[in-house]
Amino acid sequence: MNDRLSKLSPSNITGHIDDVTGSRRLRRMRKAEWSRRLVQETRLTVDDLILPFFVTYGEGMSEPVEAMPGVERHSVDMAVRLAEKAAKLGIPAIAPFPRERAEVKTEDGSFVFSPDNLINRVVRAIKKEVPEIGIITDAALDPFTTHGHDGILRDGEIVNDESVAMVVRGALSQAEAGADIIAPSDMMDGRIGAIRQALDENGFNHVAIMSYATKFASAFYGPYRDAIGTLGVLKGDKKTYYIDPANSDEAVREAEQDVIEGADMLMVKPGMPYLDIIHRLKTTFRLPTYAYQVSGEYSMIKSAGLNGWIDEEKVMMESLSSFKRAGCDGILTYFALDAAKKLKKHD
Repeated sequence: MNDRLSKLSPSNITGHIDDVTGSRRLRRMRKAEWSRRLVQETRLTVDDLILPFFVTYGEGMSEPVEAMPGVERHSVDMAVRLAEKAAKLGIPAIAPFPRERAEVKTEDGSFVFSPDNLINRVVRAIKKEVPEIGIITDAALDPFTTHGHDGILRDGEIVNDESVAMVVRGALSQAEAGADIIAPSDMMDGRIGAIRQALDENGFNHVAIMSYATKFASAFYGPYRDAIGTLGVLKGDKKTYYIDPANSDEAVREAEQDVIEGADMLMVKPGMPYLDIIHRLKTTFRLPTYAYQVSGEYSMIKSAGLNGWIDEEKVMMESLSSFKRAGCDGILTYFALDAAKKLKKHD
């Protein structure tokens, strides 16, 4: 035994490694910063970023979202300033979400198609002042319903076809306000086809659809619900229309249906827990594919960074790069401004 051990000298081990691997040494290209850059496979740029943000009533006001450190709800005028900042950093698109007043909420969410709702107000204002930035809007009903669901609730059930009809009205209203992309997150069956038909019949054939094709019944949405005011309001859960987090094949079937119905882009929500879904959709359909790095993902990174448990900036960039590696063409992220600033420094 001692004899065998004595033969394992460093030179013998090195020789053995060379025998096994030939002349391959994978660490060669990791040796220097310049060579690591030279062989980097995945690149994140400002062009990959979409900034979601929250809108509220008032003027000259930005109020913090308690569950999302560093994120604020903005009055319409301040949201315009935020859009200007995003545009100057080169961020291609933004995605506003409203915190509507309790008095406009109804059982059927009909305020979704009012020209005076917060989404339509902010779209018109930004299109007037910052026309160069793209605007993506969500036609789901949850900000407008008294029960916090994305569809119409009847006798304890989310009714599909009535909900689709209301979502279509919301989508048309947003297109009229100037939205460039409609991104319905409600997960009702048939919504993409119905929206596409309505847009085309009403002269909005130029408006694209980004389908929340695979939106999972996730526990990562809590801070978002706080931001839009549905936390504690939601009656029951959304498992009858969101996808089971355990189901991958079902997610592909959902995306396939949306592709057939006319989706221009696909989205996976949440992001990091579903990198496998991103990869499957991209390789299967070859459509522009996006991830939404949702509020829970953001808040975990941000809070851990504020507590000094992680390097927030490095984890932020690593997480965003993981979406690109999985196949994403872009990412909706609350880190968009911070990431854009960092990326600009390296241009």
